[in-house]
Amino acid sequence: MSAGRCRIEIVTPEDLLAFEARWAGHSPAKGAAIRRELHIGEARYYQLLHRAASTADGVRADPITARRVREKLQAAQEWRTRRAMPRAAASQT
Repeated sequence: MSAGRCRIEIVTPEDLLAFEARWAGHSPAKGAAIRRELHIGEARYYQLLHRAASTADGVRADPITARRVREKLQAAQEWRTRRAMPRAAASQT
C-alpha cells in the first residue's frame, strides 16, 4: 500500500461537536457526510461523539451541543431501560 493511499486522520472532540451542531438529527445524508468528511463509520462517529460530549475539552469547545448530545444519550438509555422492564417482569412469572 502506498503512503499516498494510507491516511490516518485524528478527529478531535471539537471536530465531532462542530459536525453534530451542523447535522443535528439523523438522516441518510448525515451518514454519507460522516463518511465523506470525517472518514469514519456511523457507529464509530456516535461512539466518539458521546465520549467527546462527556470530556472537558468537548464541553469547552461547544457546551450547548455537548449538553444536547448527553441529554439525547441519557433519554435513549432511559427509554431502553423502560422498554426492557415489562419483559423482565413477565419472565419472572
